[in-house]
Amino acid sequence: MRLGLERHGWSIALANDIDEQKFEMYKGNFRDAGEHYIVRDIHQLSADEVPASSLATASFPCNDLSLAGARNGLRGQHSSAFWGFIRILREMGNRRPPIVLLENVTGFLTSCGGKDFQDALLAMNGLGYGTDAFIIDAVSFVPQSRPRLFVVGILNEEDSISKVLRPVVLLSKVRPRALADFIRTHSEIQWRIRMLPDPPETEDRLVDVVEDLPEDAPEWWSKERTEYLLNQMSSRHRRIADEMIRKRNWSYGTVFRRIRHEKSMAELRIDGIAGCLRTPRGGSGRQILFKAGYGRCLARLLTPRECARLMGANGYRIKVSLNQALFGFGDAVCVRVISWIAKYYLNRVADEIATERAVHRPV
Repeated sequence: MRLGLERHGWSIALANDIDEQKFEMYKGNFRDAGEHYIVRDIHQLSADEVPASSLATASFPCNDLSLAGARNGLRGQHSSAFWGFIRILREMGNRRPPIVLLENVTGFLTSCGGKDFQDALLAMNGLGYGTDAFIIDAVSFVPQSRPRLFVVGILNEEDSISKVLRPVVLLSKVRPRALADFIRTHSEIQWRIRMLPDPPETEDRLVDVVEDLPEDAPEWWSKERTEYLLNQMSSRHRRIADEMIRKRNWSYGTVFRRIRHEKSMAELRIDGIAGCLRTPRGGSGRQILFKAGYGRCLARLLTPRECARLMGANGYRIKVSLNQALFGFGDAVCVRVISWIAKYYLNRVADEIATERAVHRPV
């Protein structure tokens, strides 16, 4: 989030997370971390510790919202961090930031039948924010499939709340049918929809981010472990892998292990796009690189550097262990997505707010 925003003129005022390991990873890249980063449960954070700012962002845990979780929603143990964020905004009173940006998995839209998303937006409205929502897949910017739902809240001036109108919502790349339908059918929510351009289409592919490690590098798995991975593939995926092996050139794919019919299966993807980076808790979230050609194949986990590149954080200084890095990148936001949002949305809103306040400033 910080890297993407800084590219368009924003600067950090405060950072907060409950996880000490994420702080260690952040500190390894940002040497000023000790000046603004608070490692604490957000429910224990006081509004008095939060400085006034132009923008507040929050990426609260998706554990209870995603298909991989138990679907306990915003009342769940992890995703309820959202309400800690709302509490802080409420307690800030007239120091509330004029702009808020939320990010989460697209499952936020349908969690608890849409009730969670509705409750979240109404909570924002209750604090004086008109709301907008859009979906952006990081695959538009990097070779990683990573669709995410974003919500922007814009603080209404007290005398203009009634003037905020909900425009016609047109289907677009950033507002697909499910989201457009939600906006159209929830007139009780105070919307503040803005038109956005379509995100770009990157030509980058998996091969462009892969590190060229020698075949005797310790990251590569043993022949036995690689053969075991092949044997976990379905007959269709094994045929694809065998075709890659027979080629007279190297080609790449990624593999996730998934439970299918109570059995661990290895699912191979070869379209040049990595699957969504995840946190490696439980083991199944660790994405595997599959390299094949010239009658051979090799397998290993994606490296931290490859994960950084897949998140658009190419030059990130990584000074933590493999699992710690995989966890940090799997829980992050794509830098280039945030940079695009800053350029085409946040900066324009900030400029409009500055102009409006200048016009109404007492003389």
